[in-house]
Amino acid sequence: MELPDITAYRTDEGLLVQRGDELFRLTDSNIDSLFAQKEPASWLRAQLVSAIPVLAPTEWLPPIQSQEVWAAGVTYLRSRDARMDEVKQAGGSSANFYDQVYDAQRPELFFKATPHRVVGPGGKVRIRSDGAWNVPEPEIALAINLRGRIFGYTIGNDMSARDIEGENPLYLPQAKVYSACCALGPGIVVRDTLPRSTTIEMEVRRGGGSIFAGETSLESMKRDFAELAAFLFRDNDFPSGCFLLTGTGIVPPNEFTLASGDEIRIRVTGLGTLINSVA
Repeated sequence: MELPDITAYRTDEGLLVQRGDELFRLTDSNIDSLFAQKEPASWLRAQLVSAIPVLAPTEWLPPIQSQEVWAAGVTYLRSRDARMDEVKQAGGSSANFYDQVYDAQRPELFFKATPHRVVGPGGKVRIRSDGAWNVPEPEIALAINLRGRIFGYTIGNDMSARDIEGENPLYLPQAKVYSACCALGPGIVVRDTLPRSTTIEMEVRRGGGSIFAGETSLESMKRDFAELAAFLFRDNDFPSGCFLLTGTGIVPPNEFTLASGDEIRIRVTGLGTLINSVA
């Protein structure tokens, strides 16, 4: 008999775990405890034996404690084309970099956020004040324990200033890393790998109406999760584990840019829905 997926949430009450329709609080445990386990799924199931049933809280925190957030780029063909468009729009001359990395053996990996730069469900992400072309990037985020094992998944929003990155690839950290530049949640779904049929959907709403909607699936992704995680842990260590955003296959048209008050809805099959507004 197949066991149901388990979802771990971080709240003001501590670590909450959902199994089926039931929600439990784990005493003396937190998100860092989960990432420290050799077998996180088995550990969670053992903890549930003595866990306390609780009601759902009114607020969910981002499911991150001491972990770094990293990201992979140009893992979808749509993303490669969008990066090349950015360079042309910004008047840069490095479009071939993105074409090359899409086909290269080594993926693009970059640092994205420390925990204090991450917001959770219902939180407000930010757009850069010095960027004129700001977009959300809906992605699946891998939860990787300190041994480099992928044990769970959550939804991520890799906010990006496309004009800054397009002007010069050396500006990537400024385009990607700033206050409230990343959203994660609602929780970490602890399970085996996601099927290739998994769909990712995003809608952006403004003034009560939809201004953009798009959809993709893991079938459109060039690289697999294990490959990306292996490169991230090559000659690197993460004492508290880490999250790895796996790239986006949904890119709004070039004339689109986010504005304060917009609502971003990202839905991933099996992982739920992450909703954030723009500060």
